[in-house]
Amino acid sequence: MAQLAQDPVILEGHGWADYGLVDSGHGRKLERYGPYRFIRPEPQAMWTPRQAEWDAHGEFVPGSDEDGGGRWHFAKPVPREGWPLAWEDVRFTAQCTPFRHLGFFPDMAPVWGWMRGELAGKADAQTLNLFGYTGVGSLALSGSGPVAHVDASKKSVAQARENAALAGMEDRPIRWLVDDAAKFTAREVRRERRYDGIILDPPKFGRGPTGETWRLEEGLPGLVGDCRKLLDADSRFLFLTVYAVRMSSLALGGLLAELFADLPGTIEHGDLAVREDGPDGRLLPTAIFARWSQG
Repeated sequence: MAQLAQDPVILEGHGWADYGLVDSGHGRKLERYGPYRFIRPEPQAMWTPRQAEWDAHGEFVPGSDEDGGGRWHFAKPVPREGWPLAWEDVRFTAQCTPFRHLGFFPDMAPVWGWMRGELAGKADAQTLNLFGYTGVGSLALSGSGPVAHVDASKKSVAQARENAALAGMEDRPIRWLVDDAAKFTAREVRRERRYDGIILDPPKFGRGPTGETWRLEEGLPGLVGDCRKLLDADSRFLFLTVYAVRMSSLALGGLLAELFADLPGTIEHGDLAVREDGPDGRLLPTAIFARWSQG
């Protein structure tokens, strides 16, 4: 029986050559993406910035709607079509998107490394990336075996394919699927498929490729329940992240504890966080997560 760890875990990310959290505070954060620096909103940065002045190429200024809106303001030239970055052996394009982020989620770096570790020694591992976005996680997993990458956005899947080509990984065994994550997962259950690992990063709200509506609180239990049916006692992990909702990581852990009660292993929950650059860098929480693993 999978055991739920009561104490939360902080999964801590650090900067690397092409990314770093330079500073944060007063509801904003300053980050470096290769040679460029950007300011973005960050409600959880409630403290005072370490630096009195921030020098940035651009800033995303949010609109009045708390669920979205806003625009980029640029103080210096930034390539409109993006620029290449790398994490370990994975190369991809960073770009200022209308949705305030830059085409990937850097706080997921420790998750990519953790998944690789969980699959170590597993020959030809089968993994599933739901809400896979621009494919950095799928490319990180693809060295361990076939990956099914699922996202409802044609544009995101096209960018994921371009990232695979940029990384020299276009021949990796990845299925690039434009599909509704919940419907795809339900079909996989009916097909009696199994996976060695699943990662899912569902949005608070979204629409599928044919107009399907997704609301996190309503759809998450059923989706994770179907994911559980795609795993067995020989599988290695499930990793679930949730952003921008009024929800506790313990609630996510409790959901997994119920659905994974018949499997061995451990269920952990907690915060994803990124540490600021420098010796006095603080931890900035970005998301909550829950994970099941055999370890």
